[in-house]
Amino acid sequence: MPISRVGVLGCGLMGSGIAQTAAVAGYPTVVRDLSDAFLAKGRAGIQRSLAKLVEKAKLDAGTRDAALERLSYTTDLSDLRGCDLVIEAVTEDLELKSALWRELDTLCPPSTIFASNTSSLSIAEMAAATGRGDRFVGLHFFNPVPLMPLVEVVRTVTTSLETFDAAMEFSRRLGKEPIVARDRSGFIVNLLLVPFLLDAIRALERGVGSAADIDRGMQLGCGHPMGPLALADFVGLDTTARIADIMFEEYRESRYAPPPLLRRMVTAGLMGRKSGRGFYDYASDPPVPIDLGL
Repeated sequence: MPISRVGVLGCGLMGSGIAQTAAVAGYPTVVRDLSDAFLAKGRAGIQRSLAKLVEKAKLDAGTRDAALERLSYTTDLSDLRGCDLVIEAVTEDLELKSALWRELDTLCPPSTIFASNTSSLSIAEMAAATGRGDRFVGLHFFNPVPLMPLVEVVRTVTTSLETFDAAMEFSRRLGKEPIVARDRSGFIVNLLLVPFLLDAIRALERGVGSAADIDRGMQLGCGHPMGPLALADFVGLDTTARIADIMFEEYRESRYAPPPLLRRMVTAGLMGRKSGRGFYDYASDPPVPIDLGL
């Protein structure tokens, strides 16, 4: 299954990162989103990211310019019909993802491989919305995609060995290191990470320590580059809550249930870095912990 042209569904943080990485690796890449405004924002983000890599001498200017030439943007889903691989990176909503896959299934030739970047939803359930379960796989990238080396490759009960091998080889061609995960909510990384983040929020909620001390404790005591509350802010508190809800629905274990504090913060619009405020206020440099009235 040779992959020569890549399509990416969604031009948000993850989608634009995946598109950038594919283009740098030499793949002509088509990015599709709902509006020109979304595409413009994603394109600007890619340009900034590539410029920063050049500035830090992690990429040469020629490679950057060639990558930008390989990228095209569209609001028309049918423009993905010429792709050998389509990677979906839209909101963690099974109905939304499945609806897109059903439509793409009628547009793309039978040889096209479909891959979802979901971090928590069932790959098999999305595959069931199409007529190509054997050509459906999970490719879970990590944020920021251009810098993070890991990809979780998820093979379902219907994914063919040929498709799985093609997904592994594609990941390596992107310069990533793939690991194999079962098709279970959270796969490997989030299965372990999400309870850790939720436990840190519960510790703050119960007064075990301040946000700064909880984060600094895990950094200095466990060698983590970022504390769990700062990491939750980075992921997005709304995203963390949504993933936790999906995993709780799957496993029915209390460790996956979003704590009340997390729900209150999301309701109040404290989403983390993307909203400017979460457990920390990002208007300051360095960010300072927010008084949550605990």
